[in-house]
Amino acid sequence: MTTTRVLIADDQDDVRSGFRMILDSQPDMTVVGEAADGIHAVDLARTLRPDVVLADIRMPRLDGLEVTRRLAADTRVVVVTTFDLDDYVHTALRHGASGFLLKRSGPTLLIEAVRAAMAGDTLISPQITVRLLQHLAPPTAATPAPDPLTPREREIVRLVAQGLTNAEIAARMVITPGTVKTHLANVQGKLRVRNRVGIAAWAWETGLAAPSDRPAPTSPA
Repeated sequence: MTTTRVLIADDQDDVRSGFRMILDSQPDMTVVGEAADGIHAVDLARTLRPDVVLADIRMPRLDGLEVTRRLAADTRVVVVTTFDLDDYVHTALRHGASGFLLKRSGPTLLIEAVRAAMAGDTLISPQITVRLLQHLAPPTAATPAPDPLTPREREIVRLVAQGLTNAEIAARMVITPGTVKTHLANVQGKLRVRNRVGIAAWAWETGLAAPSDRPAPTSPA
């Protein structure tokens, strides 16, 4: 089994310790270093050459967005932060981030984000996925393309478009999170999209997710 080497960059000791505990508990992951500021993170990344860097946004000396810009060409960077401001999300993705995760998303999504980055995918917190797509134009009256999904897949896609996590979808549909993950992998193949954003976009653009499914935009506190 190939082991994914992870560098954690966050200015809070307890956050780094928590992430290390979660990742080191996985048989295919190991934390190779920690940095409490952005400059140290860049230096360690260039020295240790980790497979994935988990970078907070607000760090001393150099913020996580600049860390992402400097490293993303050679290293997969997943931004993990408390702050989900639109400017942060768009800037991180524009700089080449391999994921954008909220710290409150929990250990399961953290692990999934690292694995997705290694697979060349981009995992974005479901809450952010929904908000990114709020600005999509409403579905047009054009004839829709043939729907390749099964009824079960269509229901899962509709829930993804509402911003539910795999665990929440599993609870709603009384199936296991593993089954949800399998369905989503099949959906991605059928729709030829890379991640949850692509799935949700397809749902809203085709009218599968009704406008009433979109949460009202909120202003950050």
